[in-house]
Amino acid sequence: MYVLLYLLLCATVAYMGRNRKLGFWGYLFASMLFTPLIGVILLLASDKKVAAAD
Repeated sequence: MYVLLYLLLCATVAYMGRNRKLGFWGYLFASMLFTPLIGVILLLASDKKVAAAD
């Protein structure tokens, strides 16, 4: 049960970071490697993706 909750928190952090520099997978792996709390701190410290100028 705790593992499922941990993975759900990691996925939530990753979903919130999908439009950031590291993207969904980067925040998912960072949250799983460290903790979801560290993932949120990374999320808040990162910049949004810059759209490519055509």
